[in-house]
Amino acid sequence: MNANSDDVQLTEHAGGVELSVKVVPSSSRNKIAGVWDTALRLVVSAPPEAGKANKQVVRLLAETFGVKRGEVVIVQGQTQPLKRVRITGLTVGQTRQMLAAILA
Repeated sequence: MNANSDDVQLTEHAGGVELSVKVVPSSSRNKIAGVWDTALRLVVSAPPEAGKANKQVVRLLAETFGVKRGEVVIVQGQTQPLKRVRITGLTVGQTRQMLAAILA
């Protein structure tokens, strides 16, 4: 991946961090695929119907950042490819450090 973790806009939020994600559903597998504008680009295998892709987004982010699924919440854009996600239990610094490792 040719992305830099500093390109992803992170916002400190009460007890956690918020970031934007660009979701590409119906892909061959679930993974972080880089950065799109200031959002983290995710590809998920589920189709964008009945919340299936959103569930995989939550699962992928929870696994990636080592938090429980309940600590990852889509706060905006439930029916859109561009979403705002809140992850509880992480700081901006911790998230940026993890992203640097993932995107390296």
